[in-house]
Amino acid sequence: MGGMNSPEAEPSDGSEGVLPVVAPQLRALRRRASLTLEAASRSAGLSPAHLSRLETGQRQPSLPMLLALARIYGTTVSELLGETVTDRDAVVRAADMEPTAAGGWTYFQAGAAGRGMQALRVQVPYGSQGDIVRVHAGEEWLYVLQGRLRLRLGDTTHRLAPGDSAHFDSLTPHRIAAQDPGGVELLFVHTLLQSPTATLCLGPTPGERP
Repeated sequence: MGGMNSPEAEPSDGSEGVLPVVAPQLRALRRRASLTLEAASRSAGLSPAHLSRLETGQRQPSLPMLLALARIYGTTVSELLGETVTDRDAVVRAADMEPTAAGGWTYFQAGAAGRGMQALRVQVPYGSQGDIVRVHAGEEWLYVLQGRLRLRLGDTTHRLAPGDSAHFDSLTPHRIAAQDPGGVELLFVHTLLQSPTATLCLGPTPGERP
């Protein structure tokens, strides 16, 4: 895996807007998980300085980074973003799915908080910063709604069209990317497992294009 960039190499100029509640939530949830800044950053593949900048609001995390931190802290992206749910209704109405942008991706919470799985509707634009390799404990399932997806699992690349789905062990290094300039939209479900030693995020391999 030599030559790969760490997720902290992703540019962040603040042009996507600031998520003011993320910084204090990141710090509070890390402390709730009884993790030091050094331990949490190592588990997420970040430097302590970069995680510190996320916790102080100087940098904005990408969606894959939020997913990684959620797994490490044993929580959900919703809680990291400071979103609260008054109860655990089984039904999530389309009108209640507010879009959130992170790292070029746009996602909608499609499930309730506080569950053992997290369900998202995700829009991945072509060539987005979210195109990173991920390795972590658990399982993932995705279903292509619109556009075409390029899914790399280990050394094999799969191209999925609308209606295609994939279900895989998240310990297999994987990468999600839009195949076409129009981007891709998917349903995405992953297990929320606290795995402080297994989470790893790596940047795109040099020379590869989404």
